[in-house]
Amino acid sequence: MPKNETAPRNPVLQPVRGTHDILAPDFRRHRAVVETARCVAARYGYAEMSMPVFEFTEVFQRTLGETSDIVSKEMYTFADRSGDSLTLRPEATAGVARAFLSNGLTQDLPLKVFCQGPMFRYERPQKGRLRQFHQIDVELLGVAEPLGDVEIIALGADVLDALGLKDKVTLELNTLGDRESRLAYRSTLVDYLGDHATRLSSDSRARLERNPLRILDSKDEGDRAIIADAPAISDSLNDSSRRIFEDLCAGLDAAGVAYRLNPRLVRGLDYYCHAAFEFTTEELGAQGTVLAGGRYDGLIEQMGGQPTPGTGWAAGVERLAMLIAAPPEEPRPIAVVPVGEDQEEQALAIALRLRRAGFTVDLGYSGKVGKRMKRANKLNACRAVVLGSEEAARRAAMVRDMDTGEQVEVPLDCLETHLAHLR
Repeated sequence: MPKNETAPRNPVLQPVRGTHDILAPDFRRHRAVVETARCVAARYGYAEMSMPVFEFTEVFQRTLGETSDIVSKEMYTFADRSGDSLTLRPEATAGVARAFLSNGLTQDLPLKVFCQGPMFRYERPQKGRLRQFHQIDVELLGVAEPLGDVEIIALGADVLDALGLKDKVTLELNTLGDRESRLAYRSTLVDYLGDHATRLSSDSRARLERNPLRILDSKDEGDRAIIADAPAISDSLNDSSRRIFEDLCAGLDAAGVAYRLNPRLVRGLDYYCHAAFEFTTEELGAQGTVLAGGRYDGLIEQMGGQPTPGTGWAAGVERLAMLIAAPPEEPRPIAVVPVGEDQEEQALAIALRLRRAGFTVDLGYSGKVGKRMKRANKLNACRAVVLGSEEAARRAAMVRDMDTGEQVEVPLDCLETHLAHLR
């Protein structure tokens, strides 16, 4: 092949569209997001659990609704070898609810759950939107009072604050009211949108009868012009729902969590009620929501359990990782360098000893001293522990400062003490 020509691209050796490899530099950000959320959630008393990455398809059809975009357009569904219909999880809440019922956790209420892991949706890939993506998720089951929503939202705010994003995000807040309020609003909204049906986008016209609240989420410019004058759900709230929302706002004020009311913020599924919220940013373009959630008191009952209140949120790890400052570099390693074959076993023993003492250590697998020292430089090692025959006879090693070139002989028994400040 001529030098100016490139080899044909082998699609098998490329990641599937909408997926990506998280290599070491990016994974430090990914890990920082997950570990920060895990630590903050633990301080709030949320215990970590993990559900299977796939469920029976009905788990999502029953909870998300067959007319939702996730179920109708975005789920990765397949039949296994026994003929069962399975789906890669598109979100975590349904799996938590299923696990709650499967494991008989009603005696553990109130149940506080933290989980994290990959999710899967067949969407059009773009910045901040992938087909395999990762989420952190918290759920609170068994608490009907607005205080539960306050805690959940405050937890989310604290996670974002701990990630250094407090000044980059805005909490948007709304209420969906109870079922009576939502039905009243649905009727009012359908009447208004019906008068403009011919001007709505095709997607919104399809939603008008089956899921009209979802129209308020439309990104179509024509739809948004119509939505701007649509009635607000606050006009349809009954007294009970209004008091619950007032208590939520008062609780957030007491917690020092700032928010902005957004009357167009909705959740289109029937089991959602009362609190709906999103933390948004202007730094990610169209994918501006970084953490979102709400109350879902009807979910467990819809799955066949006893009525159980619930509230929670999920956040995209990739989106948050794009926003945070670069985490600290990993500790610079210490290179253990045997001068000859006779020192190989001793080098291995010293490397293991230092690792078990808490040091980051690299031990080259082969090569002469020059090659091993080049490897130490490439790895940005801070020190090289050089084992020569003369030093070995004295039960010692030469420790070289890789920045200054200075070196000193150190007894092997004193290595940990000599290197302690590098741990």
